[in-house]
Amino acid sequence: MSDKPARAGWQPATQYPDPSIIALDARFEKYWLKLSAVERLTTGLRWAEGPVWVGDGRYLLCSDIPNQRIIKWEEETGAISVYRKPSNFANGNTRDRQGRLITCEHGGRRVVRTEYDGSITVLIDSFDGKRLNSPNDVVVKSDGSIWFTDPTFGLLGNYEGYVAESEIDANVYRIDGRSRKATIVAEGVLGPNGLCFSPDEKTLYIVESRGVPNRKILAYDVSPDGEKISNKRVLIDAGPGTPDGMRCDIDGNLWCGWGMGSAELDGVLIFAPDGKPIGRIALPERCANLCFGGLQRNRLFMAASQSIYALYVNTQGALGG
Repeated sequence: MSDKPARAGWQPATQYPDPSIIALDARFEKYWLKLSAVERLTTGLRWAEGPVWVGDGRYLLCSDIPNQRIIKWEEETGAISVYRKPSNFANGNTRDRQGRLITCEHGGRRVVRTEYDGSITVLIDSFDGKRLNSPNDVVVKSDGSIWFTDPTFGLLGNYEGYVAESEIDANVYRIDGRSRKATIVAEGVLGPNGLCFSPDEKTLYIVESRGVPNRKILAYDVSPDGEKISNKRVLIDAGPGTPDGMRCDIDGNLWCGWGMGSAELDGVLIFAPDGKPIGRIALPERCANLCFGGLQRNRLFMAASQSIYALYVNTQGALGG
């Protein structure tokens, strides 16, 4: 993949500061490293999703859903390889607090864990006797619980999953870290997609990717016992844009994959905790998802359509992403 030509129209910045990084609010200045520029790490994917940083191995994993694979990028050498193929149309990835890979699979309609020996444990593939739809994105809370979204996107065609009838509503679930019992934590979210916790884990953010008339980022209060959410509210109205995956930094800012509508929307939008946009990273492709990584968790990895991009920033990703 790395030897394929870059898509026409994009060249790495040859000046600092990178003109593709834009401050929309003075609050963004402290997070913008003026001597850092957007880099393209690889291209040639069909639809890049679910990046996750593996710090102990110093590599990035990223789903390439239609190609039925998870690819691996090594920080030290820049080498690209296939980590898993077939991937069962894997989408979202994260790691649990023991360092094991947690993956959402469209093809298997399940959430799985990769054990230390490489074997696969199915964490959930049904609820109340009904098959899940196509688990999309996943995060792990500090108590070990696993939270994931389950829209129907992987059932709609044979490109990112398998055509099938939905058996259950599109819900958001929590799997208890000890008992592994699953519960529904959010119903009625139209196309639940990306999700993440605030750094203090008192707020859960969920992308409503089929919201009408516009897509939205919702916020919920997390109960003191960490098992339920309440007080659903709209934090961000996306207007003509399409938020997808997102992660919080340690100051509670939301870094959101963005796109659709026009080229002016493609890339990453950064929002302050109050929901106001403060910065933008313009990319030549729609960004589906992102994560923080690197030795100091200060490198933003962006899974954007056919390519993976990276940018050093002056903050760190919150734990658990």
